[in-house]
Amino acid sequence: MSVNTPLIEPDADTDILPPPVTQSRSPNPNHLSSASSAQQESTGVAQIFRQSSHPLALLMLYLFRIAAILVYILCGFFTENYVLSTVVVVVLLAADFYNTRNVAGRTLVGLRFWNQVDDDGESYWVFESRDPARGAANKVDEKMFWIALYVFPCLWSALLIVSFLKLSISFIPIVILALVFNLTNAIGFTYADRDAKQRWANNLSSSFMGGFGGIGGNLLAGAVKSGVGRMFK
Repeated sequence: MSVNTPLIEPDADTDILPPPVTQSRSPNPNHLSSASSAQQESTGVAQIFRQSSHPLALLMLYLFRIAAILVYILCGFFTENYVLSTVVVVVLLAADFYNTRNVAGRTLVGLRFWNQVDDDGESYWVFESRDPARGAANKVDEKMFWIALYVFPCLWSALLIVSFLKLSISFIPIVILALVFNLTNAIGFTYADRDAKQRWANNLSSSFMGGFGGIGGNLLAGAVKSGVGRMFK
């Protein structure tokens, strides 16, 4: 009769091994920051339109300007008809000129300008601005309007230099026309904004004059008018 004995005798003094420790791996902060920055960039444009008081006017302002440049650059890849390309670009430029001067400028920043001829045949500029009592313009609308007003003439200037370097004589008149339209709006609205701020300074000085009266009021009003007016020159 045989007795089965274990190969290794269990020792009472043998230490019991502790259970394995599981390590949790924390996410890489660099990956989180890159993901968050990408999400912010993707929602940046939508955030601008959500904060805008007139998103449709802002959209049309950039739509016409971007479309004119894209058609000018990419028209050669889709058609060799120079007349068709020219007509489309000119129509977009004219639509942008009208929209910027009569719709976007009045809606986004409360400014408008036009050229008028009197009975003597003399031409002069007329500037119109929103009544300050109606409140200031939306900060997002105002910032995006002035960015569009000054950035796109720079882009057309760069395209003009490229046309000269490539000797694309047939496209130079289109770029010059685009520069005339864009610079006219840029200069006109710049003077309209300066005129509005100057009138605001005049109204402020008049209120000081009415409040104090006499020689002291005149001196204080003159100081306010010259000081505030110098800030906007």
